[in-house]
Amino acid sequence: MKGTPRELDYHMPPEWHPHAGTQLHWPTNRETWPGERLERVERVYLDIVDALHTFEPIHLLVPDEGYREKILSLFETRSIDPKQITFHLQQVNDVWARDCGPIFISRVEKGREEFAITDWEYNAWGEKYPPYDDDNKLPKYFAEKYNLPRFEPEMVLEGGSIEVNGEGVLLTTESVLLNENRNPDLSKEEIEQKLQDYLGVAKIIWLEKGLAGDDTDGHIDDLSRFLDAGTILTMVVDDKDDINYQALERNLEILEQAKDVNGNSFSIETLPLPQTKIEGTTVDGSEFVPASYANFYIANGVVLVPTYDIRFDEMALDLFRNYFPSREIIGIPCSDLVWGQGSIHCVTQQLYGI
Repeated sequence: MKGTPRELDYHMPPEWHPHAGTQLHWPTNRETWPGERLERVERVYLDIVDALHTFEPIHLLVPDEGYREKILSLFETRSIDPKQITFHLQQVNDVWARDCGPIFISRVEKGREEFAITDWEYNAWGEKYPPYDDDNKLPKYFAEKYNLPRFEPEMVLEGGSIEVNGEGVLLTTESVLLNENRNPDLSKEEIEQKLQDYLGVAKIIWLEKGLAGDDTDGHIDDLSRFLDAGTILTMVVDDKDDINYQALERNLEILEQAKDVNGNSFSIETLPLPQTKIEGTTVDGSEFVPASYANFYIANGVVLVPTYDIRFDEMALDLFRNYFPSREIIGIPCSDLVWGQGSIHCVTQQLYGI
């Protein structure tokens, strides 16, 4: 197709737009999940699939037929309906579907919604965790399998680094998109132009830094997310000595001054950050993990909310019940998942037009 997606009237839909399904990768990487960590994270995946599969189809990427049979046996222990699962025998490097999966855009043409895939480059957050070549091929795989148009922006971008409200606004962070380990040859203005041209947004709100222990350098989906087109949830901490206090306070200040495309202020909701300091360290030596209620996932008829901390979990669930009254709100214990430095939003990617 000739022209940029914006010239062709495409835009990235917000997460609450009805999905055709959800992309997941079954965990297999022993470097991310050493020893008994792999079995523990498999149990979290069973929780996620169990909660999600009755609301929308799941497209599950597994390396081979042996894994498929093993997973089907695990599904029987939870009475998970295999008819809701489409298995893709496809090699992947890791579980982070949000960051390497296809980022969809849509337009209405002759009264019918059409979808396309934007295929950004993926380099495992600045070449931190090679190899990543199999993950980088996934947008092309989905486009070819489902005969969807594919646009190549020729820029490194992970899905967890952006958040849109469906009405022209995109949230992101300087610590990721302006990091020299992503696109050292592109200026801030050139990066903004790529986002506008390929995702159909008109305004970009730049937060500064992310959470301690976030090996992505500060993804937006651990910090601030849209609850609807005019409301932003952002994480805060009260303790001024907390390692994340200054970054989160600065993010709040930026959001309180931000405007939408019509010049209106956003409503801001806050939730306290759960406990992020862990016993021992993660695989890369961090004493902190990016545990955050902002890493929720909006699907058809349901919102999956990660839970970590008995002090704040119910407060978080109540907020989502208030903003999504027509959807079921399901909390998923995610301490074992976030040990790998990501949570529910990081391992899911919404799919359209398939």
